[in-house]
Amino acid sequence: METQRKGFFKVIKSFSYAFNGLKILFKEELNAKVHFVIAIAIIICGFVFQVSGTEWIAIIFAIGLVLSLELLNTAIEQIANFISPEKHEKIKRIKDLAAASVVIGVIAAVIIGLIIFLPKIIIWAF
Repeated sequence: METQRKGFFKVIKSFSYAFNGLKILFKEELNAKVHFVIAIAIIICGFVFQVSGTEWIAIIFAIGLVLSLELLNTAIEQIANFISPEKHEKIKRIKDLAAASVVIGVIAAVIIGLIIFLPKIIIWAF
């Protein structure tokens, strides 16, 4: 019983580390703040245009994907800067590849948003 209790508190403590990571991300990374503001705007649009349950799943997945990729990109950049604070071509390549993952996620999220919202905006506008 005591082992289960220790395991439970270990899991709770691991969540505190994760939330601290989110706090660091939104405090220090401008791109994450931009993504977050856009996510809030999209959620508001979802309510305004009364998107379906399936559309909500796609929206939530897209938001989660972009924010997760931004977190990974930031972590990779932090590690790269720690390992090599000076300019280094291989470190630059690693950071560029990580940044490209965010761009791909954002492109996918934009396409999902267009598929969901563009028809609704067209109907609303005309």
